[in-house]
Amino acid sequence: MRYLSTRGHADRKRFCEILLEGLAPDGGLYLPEAYPQISAAELTRLRQIHNTQGYAALAFEVLSLYIDDIPANDLRALCDKTYTEAIFGTREIVPLKVLQTKGVPGARIYLEALSNGPTLAFKDMAMQLLGNLFEYELTRRNAELNIFGATSGDTGSAAEYAMRGKKGVRVFMTSPEGRMSPFQQAQMFSLLDANIHNIAIQGVFDDCQDIVKAVSNDLAFKHKYKIGTVNSINWARLLAQVVYYFAGYFQATQSDTQKVSFSVPSGNFGNVCAGHVARMMGLPIEHLIVATNENDVLDEFFRTGVYRVRGSADTHETSSPSMDISKASNFERFVFDLLNRDSARVKHLFHDQLNQTGQFDLGHDPLFAQAKTKFGFLSGKSTHADRLHTIQTIYADNHIMVDTHTADGLKVAVPLAKPNVPMLVLETALPIKFAATLVEALGCEPDRPAKFEGIEALPKRVLVMPKSVDAVKAYIAQHCD
Repeated sequence: MRYLSTRGHADRKRFCEILLEGLAPDGGLYLPEAYPQISAAELTRLRQIHNTQGYAALAFEVLSLYIDDIPANDLRALCDKTYTEAIFGTREIVPLKVLQTKGVPGARIYLEALSNGPTLAFKDMAMQLLGNLFEYELTRRNAELNIFGATSGDTGSAAEYAMRGKKGVRVFMTSPEGRMSPFQQAQMFSLLDANIHNIAIQGVFDDCQDIVKAVSNDLAFKHKYKIGTVNSINWARLLAQVVYYFAGYFQATQSDTQKVSFSVPSGNFGNVCAGHVARMMGLPIEHLIVATNENDVLDEFFRTGVYRVRGSADTHETSSPSMDISKASNFERFVFDLLNRDSARVKHLFHDQLNQTGQFDLGHDPLFAQAKTKFGFLSGKSTHADRLHTIQTIYADNHIMVDTHTADGLKVAVPLAKPNVPMLVLETALPIKFAATLVEALGCEPDRPAKFEGIEALPKRVLVMPKSVDAVKAYIAQHCD
């Protein structure tokens, strides 16, 4: 298996090369030269493996289709080490919950629980594997890696919990100052491990993301300081997320001829892009539903064909803060496929046109219609009032609390549900991470796992910095020399 850049760089690389690299040298994102195809017989075999051997065995099978430079026994051991009941709290790893709703008669709506890991967010599903992959590959190379990332809430804590204490790894994580929930901030900033560095940027998430991209595009700095990334621009992380689409499908269906739809709370487009990859492989997905909050850049694109990046002043601060993103890094991967893998055109749109005008318009391109017809994408938007109403309704009908982002996914999903096509809404975090909104909606605090009691009162270590690429570079250099 070889990987190429969405922007046309000549190199073709193997998995372990791009594992430690992040962006391609031309600023593009890596994708496989072709998606492996799952035949009907292979889908039946994967169902049997999932049902009899469990999630770790399924992960090995799916990952093996993309990773041919790690010996099979080693890759299997990494999957077995990662996806355990001890880490994720359940034997199923990503169990489904049936939800009672008063939507479409005959519709089956499920919550796919992705938030049972160490930091109570879906990012753990990939990050725990990524930590083990990094340690494995760095040990093979006798090398070190300095992970540099940006987080709007959950990526940072998931990365830091996965990498703390890992041999040969340092983490430098930027986040927008004051924009995360108190619980999210406490999860990250209370980690005092020597290899963990938290940097709060005076701006919004997109400023953090721009700094990460600028550093990644400075190839001399990147190579000198061995910079890697754990954001969803890293293909390995997105690949790990593909597995739970298969696991959800197998739990929601009895036959491999059945179709399902997924509703995915979306900010950076990584989570739903993993669903796109699963669908391209042949998983019977009818629709992938992109659910946004008030920062509706992606919803606007799927409705109109216009991809219009918002400035910092126009990025709303909402009660689903992990989706307060106006520039979706992973979106380039989908556009690459939408435009029949025309890398020159993708480079023009994402490098030239976005930098010059802040937007591009594919609405009049005949290929745009295929976003829905060929690739199965639908979209919708949710507001704070919608979140409160959804949280209240789901609790009243099911006595289940959902977090604000999952509420966005549910709000958009219910009107689009169809009889005889199971709708799986991806749960992205546990409610305790966004307790203030749950109290506003329900008048009571959500349950808090015992290990997180009093976390907000713990000592914290974080450095506040201006939105300056040079300042961040200087800090990294100071702590790596």
